[in-house]
This record gives sequence, C-alpha cells and structure tokens, in this order.
Amino acid sequence: MTARKLESVIPGVATSDGAGVRLRRSLGSRRDLRCDPFLMLDEFSSDNPDDYIAGFPPHPHRGFETVTYMLDGHMRHEDSVGNRGDLGPGDVQWMTAARGIVHSEMPRQEAGRMRGFQLWVNLPAAEKMKPPAWRDIRAAEIPVVMLAGGGEARVIAGVFEQPDVHQAGPILGLSTEPRYFDLRLPAGTALRLPTPTGHNAFLYVYEGEAAVGEDGDVRPLPPHAAGLLTPGDHVDIRAGKAGAALLFLAGRPIGEPIAQYGPFVMNTRQELDQARADYESGRLGS
Repeated sequence: MTARKLESVIPGVATSDGAGVRLRRSLGSRRDLRCDPFLMLDEFSSDNPDDYIAGFPPHPHRGFETVTYMLDGHMRHEDSVGNRGDLGPGDVQWMTAARGIVHSEMPRQEAGRMRGFQLWVNLPAAEKMKPPAWRDIRAAEIPVVMLAGGGEARVIAGVFEQPDVHQAGPILGLSTEPRYFDLRLPAGTALRLPTPTGHNAFLYVYEGEAAVGEDGDVRPLPPHAAGLLTPGDHVDIRAGKAGAALLFLAGRPIGEPIAQYGPFVMNTRQELDQARADYESGRLGS
C-alpha cells in the first residue's frame, strides 16, 4: 500500500467574481495552479449581504463542468436552455456547460449567511462540444456515511469506501470519474481513505484543522487552502483539537493541452476564438 502525502499547498486568495461576490480562490488563482482534471475551487462565506447580494448575473461557459455546493443560504440558477432551480443548504448543482450555456446564480436572500463552494471540472476534447446538461441534487439525495469516532462523510460524487462500506453518491459514470466527499471529523479522530491509484487528488479544510500523512511523515494542512496529494492508494487524515470539516476531491487526469479565456476552457487558441465569436454573435447557449 502506498500512502499519499501532502505534496504542495495552494493558499486561498481573496478575490471577487460575478458582480462583486467576495470569495477565496485556491485552485485556479493562477493558470499553473490546477490539479487535472480540476481547474478551479472557490469558497464563498459571509454573513454580510454586501459580500454576496449582487450575485453572478448571466455569464457564459464552454468546455467544462461547474459544481456548486451550498452549505448555507439560498441561490437561484437560471440558464439559456430553460433550466431553473433553487439551491438551499446542503444542495448541489452539477452543470455540464460542454458546447455552451449562459447562466446566472443569484441570491434568494437579503440577509443571513451565504456559504459554499464552486468547483470547475475540465472535460476531455471529445466531450467539450456535446450538449449541455444540468442537475440539481437535493441534500436529502446525498448519502451520509457515519464514521468511526463520530465523524461523517457526505458522498456527492463517486464511491466512498471503508471496511464493510461501499457507498455510491448521486454523481457517477463521468469520464473523469470524480470523487467528491465532504468529511466532518471530531477532534483528534483519524480517517484512512482509499483512493484510486490513477487519480489526482487534493484536500481543502474549511473548518477546524487537519494533518495529512502516516506516522513519521505528517504535515499540517492550513485552513482555506488546497492541499495537493502525491500518488498513492490511500490518504491518512487526522483532525486537530478543534475537529475538521474538509473536502476531498479526486479525478482521473485528462492530460490534454488547456487553452483558457475566462469562462471558456478549450484545447487550442483557435477553439477559444470560436467560443468568443459564438458568444458575441448569440450562438453560444442558444
């Protein structure tokens, strides 16, 4: 068995997006800070409506998937192909932009806490121009696995494995084979998590503190930072004195060239130029 170690850390950088929503960006804060097939991870969290009330008015995407996971608050999604949905606490929206979609994500509240994540997942060249797709996943549809020591794992995508446990999440069958778990660990508890050997993987602590690795080679992972992991077939995670809440992400790498211009992620400059032309002419997302 080969344990994954903490290879590098990408701190979350304060920035804003949309019409001024304040957030932290780790993956994707620079073009070279990615974890194939994952392009970007944003964390948004505020009790101040001035930080989120302007939301994300209509904007385009092409060539990848967006995954919005809400912890607190309410957002409404609307898009150019007629989809509409409300995201509440614990809900997930998995949107495959593929050949193109124009959508908006706007708050459905004027006060209170808004907290969650948006993840960008790349698509291989063969899938970048397929029809767009969209799915809202309610909190009640996401399986929760109880862990030894009182912890729990919410299984959003892929299969969560433990001795005598094989729990599939609602998102399966994608070419990048993503695993997306929300792990909640009480103070001082440990978790050994099996991982597919060919996948790239990272962790993101959003509450408390955690350390990664086996005895003798344990490194702390700072909160609000993406911890990229070395190859291996499992990772050992231990919560600190305050416990830990963290995301685990793993996916099969695509290994293709990436050409990106804002919300368009293709393989060549010519494809980016076409995406911009399609958007400006109104063809993208129609």
